Amino acid sequence: MNMALVTLDVNGRKVSSDVPARMHLGDFLREEARLTGTHLGCEHGVCGACTVLMDGQPIRSCISFASACAGKHITTIEGYDADPVMRRLREAFTAHHALQCGYCTPGMLATARDIVLRCPDADDARIRIELAGNLCRCTGYMGIVAAIRSVLADLIATPDEEISALRRALRGEPAGAVAALPAPASDSASIAPTPFEGFIAKVTTPIKDTAAVGGSGLASTPSSAATSAASSASPSSPGASASTATASRAKGSEITGQFDVPFPADQVWAFMVDLPAVASCLPGASITEHDGDRVKGKVAIKFGPMSAAFNGAARLERDDAAKTAVFRGAGQDTLSQSRANGDITYRLTALDASRTRVDVQLLYSLQGPLAQFSRSGLVQDFVRRMIADFGRNVTARLQRPADAGTPAPVAAFSPTRMFFGVLWDRVKGIFSRSR
Repeated sequence: MNMALVTLDVNGRKVSSDVPARMHLGDFLREEARLTGTHLGCEHGVCGACTVLMDGQPIRSCISFASACAGKHITTIEGYDADPVMRRLREAFTAHHALQCGYCTPGMLATARDIVLRCPDADDARIRIELAGNLCRCTGYMGIVAAIRSVLADLIATPDEEISALRRALRGEPAGAVAALPAPASDSASIAPTPFEGFIAKVTTPIKDTAAVGGSGLASTPSSAATSAASSASPSSPGASASTATASRAKGSEITGQFDVPFPADQVWAFMVDLPAVASCLPGASITEHDGDRVKGKVAIKFGPMSAAFNGAARLERDDAAKTAVFRGAGQDTLSQSRANGDITYRLTALDASRTRVDVQLLYSLQGPLAQFSRSGLVQDFVRRMIADFGRNVTARLQRPADAGTPAPVAAFSPTRMFFGVLWDRVKGIFSRSR
């Protein structure tokens, strides 16, 4: 994975972190700056929940790469205390009941600030047009429009010199001024401003075969190995599907993990390509239909307040010689209608005659209401813990194989134990970093 050192001024504080080059600004703010007031909703730049200010201007943080914002001044909902427009808007939002669940409110306030500064004479119709990029499922917008209109009316009746100065700066008067928030004392002055450049799509480097580089980790998958031959394959051939899968490798979130099994590689490989056996080791998974390397089934997940039950289908692509396989699946949650697509790649490496290492890579994308939860560090730690539990279940199954003709026992799963275990690990990690 390509990494980049990104340094931003966030709410007057310098934040620097080595992150994936394709990490979005919203994820950077939530995971690296630990500012969770920026909410991720649609992750397509449509709903407006993720709106923040960059150099005083509203942007969608879910579709802006953090690396492209390097050197910029970013303001989130946590950094509005010194802003005269936000002081008025917060009071107006409270007075006019312009929020209920509050999920859209951080982005709504950033857009409302822009309206107050840029459209001082806006009426209700104009305010609604300006708010078209921010969606609210609770209020019906009446209170939001009324709150913004009341702030504009108050400024017409009683002008505020601070806000007037911000408006002049937005129009370029006086020269060199910007309509940004008053800057608190910080070390942000050391960050050299850089021009905001567009984004250039590029093909990322595929995972290298460990046999070729002499290291550990995942090898190139059967799909990536077949890419060179895919151009001459028919659309229905394995090579064609492999080419398509390889082209989409850079999309989605990635989680990696590994576990060791005290059995020979051949025995572990035979188990890992037996789909019913593998499903019995995955907590919450069940198979309803099985035909060769294709299955249909259900995966039930519960993590704290979040629960989901994905119904879907998957297929296994395998390379027996390299002991590498890709499990490709897609499904939909029956409650939230969130859609998930993902590839689980695993490679077996013989450590010695009686021990095998299994490297696992999960590359996934989630669309819909559950997308907000899927990319948090807490959930990613949860998935890594599930990989470790899966490895223990595989070992237990190999030690006690099911009798012929007897269905494999389903792995036991305690969501409460796992949730608090992951939470405790995160708390320990936070305190260890602070020392």
